[in-house]
Amino acid sequence: MSQEVNDKTGQPQASEKEASQGTIPKVLPVLALKNSVLFPLTINPVSVGEKRSLAAVEKSVSGDRLLATFAIRPESSEKGTLSKRDLYPVGTAVSIIKFLRMPDRTMRILVQGIQKIRLDKLSGRAPFLAANISPIKEQSEKTTRIEAHKRNVIDRLSRIVSMVSYLPEEMHTAAMSIDDPLTLVYLVATTFRFPVPDKQAILEADRIEEKFLKLLSVLNRELEILELGGRIQSQVHDEMTKSQRDYFLREQLKAIREELGETEEGQEDIAELAEKIRMLKAVAEVKKQAQKELRRLKAIPSVSPEYHVIRTYLGWLTDLPWGKGTKDNLDLARAQKILDEDHYNLQKVKERIIEYLAVRKLKEDMKGPIICFIGPPGVGKTSLGQSIARALGRKFVRISLGGMHDEAEIRGHRRTYIGALPGKIIQGITRAGTNNPVFMMDEIDKVGADFRGDPSSALLEVLDPQQNVSFRDNYLDAPFDLSKVMFITTANVAQTIHPALRDRMETIELAGYTTGEKLKIAKQYLIPRQLKENGLERHPVVFEDAALIKIIESYTREAGVRNLERQIAKVCRKVARAVGLKEKAPETIAAGDIEQFLGAETVFPEEARRTSIPGVATGLAWTAAGGDVLFVEAIKMPGRRTITLTGQLGQVMQESAKAALSYIRSRAQKFGIDPTFFDSCDLHIHVPAGAIPKDGPSAGVTIAAALVSILSERPVSKDVAMTGEISLSGSVLPVGGVKEKVLAARRAGIKKVILPAKNKRNVEEIPKDQIRGLKFAYVETIDEVVDLALTNRRRQPRSSAKRKGEKVDDGSQRKKGHKK
Repeated sequence: MSQEVNDKTGQPQASEKEASQGTIPKVLPVLALKNSVLFPLTINPVSVGEKRSLAAVEKSVSGDRLLATFAIRPESSEKGTLSKRDLYPVGTAVSIIKFLRMPDRTMRILVQGIQKIRLDKLSGRAPFLAANISPIKEQSEKTTRIEAHKRNVIDRLSRIVSMVSYLPEEMHTAAMSIDDPLTLVYLVATTFRFPVPDKQAILEADRIEEKFLKLLSVLNRELEILELGGRIQSQVHDEMTKSQRDYFLREQLKAIREELGETEEGQEDIAELAEKIRMLKAVAEVKKQAQKELRRLKAIPSVSPEYHVIRTYLGWLTDLPWGKGTKDNLDLARAQKILDEDHYNLQKVKERIIEYLAVRKLKEDMKGPIICFIGPPGVGKTSLGQSIARALGRKFVRISLGGMHDEAEIRGHRRTYIGALPGKIIQGITRAGTNNPVFMMDEIDKVGADFRGDPSSALLEVLDPQQNVSFRDNYLDAPFDLSKVMFITTANVAQTIHPALRDRMETIELAGYTTGEKLKIAKQYLIPRQLKENGLERHPVVFEDAALIKIIESYTREAGVRNLERQIAKVCRKVARAVGLKEKAPETIAAGDIEQFLGAETVFPEEARRTSIPGVATGLAWTAAGGDVLFVEAIKMPGRRTITLTGQLGQVMQESAKAALSYIRSRAQKFGIDPTFFDSCDLHIHVPAGAIPKDGPSAGVTIAAALVSILSERPVSKDVAMTGEISLSGSVLPVGGVKEKVLAARRAGIKKVILPAKNKRNVEEIPKDQIRGLKFAYVETIDEVVDLALTNRRRQPRSSAKRKGEKVDDGSQRKKGHKK
């Protein structure tokens, strides 16, 4: 196919342009262009190397030499077969003028744009892509506005040509000689190195004026960038001249000092750093980076601010314990003894540490475990970390994550910031002085997130055994191996921990202590520690068991032992005061002496009093501090179909109340309730301690029991507590936190606990001595809960006691009247 080409503009002559219109087949081989857009009326060289593109060119050369060219979208994937959505919808049909096969099996082709086309469908997949296309006809316009746009383009073009090197000076002359506006637009768009989206926008524009406006916008932006670059280049040249002058002066000053025999300030420091770098047991990448920074340090005067930045960086880099670790003490019996000395019970934790030591004894190169202790405050999570470090013979490091919002506190700041430092992880490792300490991260469930980043996301790499082998702090920008570190995290609740972070950790739950366990902990650990801290080692004080039990049950209500230790410390201070004043100090603390030391009791049992009237039921709740007793109160009053919920109840708890009411209405006769009760009364459900937000589904059975109690006027048994989620069909579903709830019931003096049947296995895991005296009933439906919790005694209306002989319209009377 012969082409007449204008030597100056590279454009086809008008006669050929007209002849080529309307001769394009509906299906053409596709040449997908990366980072390039071809325009009609232009001639362009193209390099082809991709297999499908080579096959398309071979097909075209053997036939009519026509190709459909479409630009690949920047966001499309480079892997796999291209689809229609990976290509721009508008392209150009081109004709191959010349082609040349290269020795490396690629091809160089020279193509001429014929007409703009639209991509309708990709029809081929192998060995090349083919496309169904539709030609798009374009016509040039010659108006006053088009002429103005044309002159503006030529003006911008002349200014840009004078500022860039890749455009010949003849470009301006060639542009001025073009009469056709459409040809001018496509020539300029082809010649300049514009981004693909900008070129594609010019190609897709329908009207010639719209094309000019898009082209002028891109030219103006390019011109502004070139002018700014020129100003920057001039400024840099001036600064380079000043830097060279300073360098020569510094070299002369250095020569003068050497001649005088003076030592330059900082040379000793540099020599010390050089020795530390030489002794580093780090990987080659780290040593290479350290030596590079040391060379920079030598070339900078000590008075320069950059000198101190590099000096601080090298200090952190050389202080890190590269290849320096402690040897684990693998004596299992010794480790068990240390763990038992420091903590009572906590068998799961102790077993896990002994298992780690046993495996470590068999496999020396194992990675450090990542463990998360989850439990209420005061059960010994933080102190466990210290005991584990002592049992292993390792260093111990602790940081608190509570309230942390800035991701840089984990990964560190980049050195471009003033006052930049490594993150808490690298700082902790440096403080420990070994690369395998026990590293405790407290309060991981209280990590925050804001515009500065999400520390939880930064911890994903730190707490992942597959990734932390080459942890890269932003400040150091060098890989450090954290796989030998034993990371231990603590949390009060698991729900607020980032899900992906929780998945990376082995969680061990620590439940609250029973009264018996607290008694043993106080005698073995708390009392000896407080006697020592208050100087009573020479004046030992004996606490009777009854006295300790009274402190536990009447002055504290907690899952842990922090408040218990505070009360014991308060008693010890009173004794120390008596010793200091040379008064008669007690040698034995009995139960009757507690009020003298601690004042009036602060915790009172009130279950029996509160549950002796209808409408009040005792539930069990789980909190961050352990289990607790929860009361649900319900009353009815004259009204019509209104239910009020108070006590700062969350959405889930409100829905449980509504589900309970709907089920009770559907089963009213079975519960001995008038089916039309809701037509003439309002209900109010309240959960005391209104200042504390409450939510969760486990109060469902308690709410249902309270409603049945008030509507049937049958009280709930005063020694019964319950927990369980309910469904609208009356099923009782399993809940969590069973151990904490059961222990709370025992502390509160409850005799019988109603639980979902599927939670029976959770009760079986609780040691028998911790639930001695408790009876358990396992239920599957709300009907079973009502039969077990409510008494058969109906409360007589108050009016009958005051006004004898007056007819009472209670539920039974209404029922009889209804039968009549």
